Amino acid sequence: MGTQLIAAGAEVAYNDRLNIESPDIVKNVHKAYIEAGSDIIITNTFGANGIALGRHNLSERVSQINTAGAQIARQVAGDDKYVLGNIGPCGDFLQPVGTLTPQQLQKSFTEQTVALVQGGIDGLIIETMTALEELEIAVKAAQSAAGDLPVFASMAFDCAGDNFKTMMGVSVELMVKKLLELEVDGLGFNCGRMTLDDYVRLAEKIVSLVDSNNVILFAEPNAGLPEIVGAETVYKVEPDEFASALLKIRDVGFRVLGGCCGTTPAHIKAAAKLLKSV
Repeated sequence: MGTQLIAAGAEVAYNDRLNIESPDIVKNVHKAYIEAGSDIIITNTFGANGIALGRHNLSERVSQINTAGAQIARQVAGDDKYVLGNIGPCGDFLQPVGTLTPQQLQKSFTEQTVALVQGGIDGLIIETMTALEELEIAVKAAQSAAGDLPVFASMAFDCAGDNFKTMMGVSVELMVKKLLELEVDGLGFNCGRMTLDDYVRLAEKIVSLVDSNNVILFAEPNAGLPEIVGAETVYKVEPDEFASALLKIRDVGFRVLGGCCGTTPAHIKAAAKLLKSV
């Protein structure tokens, strides 16, 4: 969503406000992914929690921005495709590292969840988390405010030697243990600075730690490692190469597959064609 909005001319700094200021731009991005073969699209609300919005003097518009984001996606998806309400990290830290209290964070994620549900989503996806405490609070807030809707949750990992850790030092083992304890409907990974082969290894690691059939495994890798070309961040992985990596991730046991940074509609089209053929 972010890279596609930027490609469409949106400012880099903050895109969630486009839900209410330029909804057609957001709608066109959703439409492109549906036409590419997506079964699920994700709302343009990654940074639309009250804490993140407060840094842009938009904390009073949490409900409006999130509900609008859900409604735009719902309109494009119709009744045949799914919409997941997107909840990203708040961009700050809990005390004593940062200034936030657990109560403030819980309130912020609850408010966002309520607004997304009002917009007509089919479930929640909490993604790109790096701190275990924030992940837990976000999951509990979503579960408490979303009723019977499914809740998916993922963290962003980087390579750490032969293993993987988030920016805040959370291991794959800790994430899996916590999310299984919280009884999420789906768990997995997204984003991170890794090669496609690294993402496959991460998928294998997660599968080795999950012994339950009650949770869906999902993956949203980037289109490989980003490169800086001039003033732009560029992802050079070709669509067919990306699709082949998703097939490998599928073969180890993941069943919901998509893409994060740099994955254009062309990447998803190639992936949908390959994955749906098997």
